[in-house]
Amino acid sequence: MRDFLPADKARRERVLAVIRDRYRAHGFDEIETPVVEDYERLHAGIGGDNEKLAFNVLRRGLDADGIRDAADDPAALSDLGLRYDLTVPLARFYATNRAQLPTVFRAIQIAPVWRAERPQKGRYRQFVQCDIDIIGDATPRAEVELLVASLDVLDALGLEGGTIRINDRRALDAMLDVFGFSPEARPGVLITIDKLDKVGPDGVVKELRERGADDSAVAAFEAFLLRPQTREYLPYGEAQIRKALPQGIDDEVVAHLVGIGDAVAAARGQVDVPLHFDPFLVRGMGYYTGTIYELAHPSVSYSLGGGGRYDGMIGRFLGQDVPAVGFSIGFERIVDLVGADAGDAASAVVLVHDRDVPVAELAAVKAALVAQGSRVRLEQRTKNLKALLERAAADGYTGFATVSAGASADSLEVRPLD
Repeated sequence: MRDFLPADKARRERVLAVIRDRYRAHGFDEIETPVVEDYERLHAGIGGDNEKLAFNVLRRGLDADGIRDAADDPAALSDLGLRYDLTVPLARFYATNRAQLPTVFRAIQIAPVWRAERPQKGRYRQFVQCDIDIIGDATPRAEVELLVASLDVLDALGLEGGTIRINDRRALDAMLDVFGFSPEARPGVLITIDKLDKVGPDGVVKELRERGADDSAVAAFEAFLLRPQTREYLPYGEAQIRKALPQGIDDEVVAHLVGIGDAVAAARGQVDVPLHFDPFLVRGMGYYTGTIYELAHPSVSYSLGGGGRYDGMIGRFLGQDVPAVGFSIGFERIVDLVGADAGDAASAVVLVHDRDVPVAELAAVKAALVAQGSRVRLEQRTKNLKALLERAAADGYTGFATVSAGASADSLEVRPLD
C-alpha cells in the first residue's frame, strides 16, 4: 500500500479522467459499491485464487475465548471482507438493484480493491481497478462494445501499438477434448497451459506429465503446440483462427470469434485491427464461460488488463441466469506507461511574493487568475528561489510571476518554469 505525492496524484487523476471520459462516451454509467462484502459472498467459489488473498474483517463482539473457539473456522471468525475485485460486488449490486436498472446495463466501476499479495514489484495490496461490464446482453455486441471502448481508451492515452489477445473458453474445452484430456483433468491442464508464456512449450509439456495427465493426450498436445504455425500471430481473421486450432472445433465458436473481429474493424474503420487470436489464452478466473481477452503493449512483457464473459456468476445471487461480460484495465500498470500531460498544466502559475505584500492584494490577484482558469499557488520568496521554483515545477506548475505591493493580475509577467 502506497502514499502518493501531489505530482503523482495529479498524474493519476488525469489518467482516470481520460478513462472515465472515454467509457462514458461509449454509453457506460458509473456506479459505486461498498468496500466490504459479506464473507460468504467473497468466498463463494467464484473468485478463483483471489479468494485466498482476501482481507477478512473480524466479527464484532468476539472476546478472546470466542476467537480461540473459532480459530479453525474462518467463517466463524469473520462475517465481512474487503473486496478483492469489482466483479463480485457488481454481481451482488445487479441482483440487489435489478428492478431499477435497464434491461441491458452498462456499468463503469473505478475503485480500489485489496488483496493480501506478497509484496513485490508490480504487486500491491491496495490498487485501483477500472472495470466496464455489460449485463443482460448474450450477443457478441457486448464483447464488441467492450473491446472498442477499451481500444479507444488506449488511443486517448497515447498508448500506440496496444493489442488485445482473444480466445474463447469453449474453444479451449473443445481443443482439450480433441487431444483426449478427460473432463476431470481439464482444470489442472488449463492451469498448466496458462503458464505457457512463462515456462515455454517444453515446460508446459513437462508439467503436464508430472501432473499425471494421459500420455497420449500430452503427446497429441505437444505435437500441436510445436507446429510452427500454432504460435504464429497473423492478421486477425478466420484463416488465422482455423490455422491456430486443431481440426474438429465447432464452427459456431469460430464464427463467433470472426464476427467480433469484423465488428471491431468496422467500428474503428480499419482492415487490420489490433486483435490477435491466441488459442492458449486461459485467463485464470474459473468463472469465465465464453470469450476471454487480455490487453498487451509492446513496451512491457505483462498484460495491462483483460476480461471475458461470465454468464454464470450473477445467477448465483439472483437465482436465474443473466448474461454478463466485462473488461478490466490494470490502472496501476497502465498509468506508468502514460507520459506527463503538459497541456493539462499549461496555466499553472506560482505567485512569488515578498513578505510585505498585503494579504488582501495577494488574495485579489490570486482570485483574478483563478477566475481566468489558471491554477495558482502562493509562495513567499525565499533566499533560495531556484529551489522553490524547482519544487513548484516538480508539482506540475509551468509558470511563475513575482508579486510586489500594488500589483494587479493584469500587470503580472508570467515566465515559464524551465
